[in-house]
Amino acid sequence: MTKRVLVTGFEPFGGEDLNASWEAVRLLDGRDVLGHRVAIRRLSCVFDRCADELIEAIESIDPAAVIATGVNLDGSAMQIERVAINLDDARIADNAQVRPVDRAIVTGGPVAYFSGLPVKAIARDLTAAQIPVAVSNSAGTYVCNHLFFALMHYVTTRRPELPAGFLHVPPRLEPELVAEGLYLAAERALSGARAE
Repeated sequence: MTKRVLVTGFEPFGGEDLNASWEAVRLLDGRDVLGHRVAIRRLSCVFDRCADELIEAIESIDPAAVIATGVNLDGSAMQIERVAINLDDARIADNAQVRPVDRAIVTGGPVAYFSGLPVKAIARDLTAAQIPVAVSNSAGTYVCNHLFFALMHYVTTRRPELPAGFLHVPPRLEPELVAEGLYLAAERALSGARAE
């Protein structure tokens, strides 16, 4: 069986025609990363659906690493998210017209999780490749953070050995450049380095 690395992006939301995360992620489909084939999934921009879709994909393909992505419409660099918080607090409704306010993602769960990716090492790799990058300490409180927290809760409670985390991508960068950044992040995640 071919070893896999799972990379996900989101469908468009908020009236946009495209989602920069998916436009980049789809360019990675089938690529080889350190002997692992990239498998991709496009996730719903829906609070109560995206995590189930991601977990179903993880359990279906049994990846060696997971990199989830979403778009930061105001960003100018790729952002490696370091912290996911246990809170949904939406400024706008999701694609199912749901707008949770001050709602826990996992009732009784921890306040936050750190990324399972080697955040600083990925940032160094992208900087060396001249890809604009920043380390972020807040993934917000919208669907991206919901997915990130749910992913880290699943990994922590079910698959603690699985390197996993979340990156925000900006629409201002070419999808090819973002895809290369995600490739480097996957390479670093698979290399055995842990979160810093």
